[in-house]
Amino acid sequence: MANLRITLVRSLIGRPETERKTARALGLKKINAAVIRPDTPEVRGQAKKLAHLVRVEEID
Repeated sequence: MANLRITLVRSLIGRPETERKTARALGLKKINAAVIRPDTPEVRGQAKKLAHLVRVEEID
């Protein structure tokens, strides 16, 4: 199963509360912080919600 590396590249300041909570649920706290999560539909959906704030890469 593949994994996703999700990196926060834009600030959460001024973003709606739901976007901030989604970022925290993924484990993203600071700019340029990266987390590795399994490639599941749930994680893909969270990443899609934050598409304008994060960079997503598939890794093996």
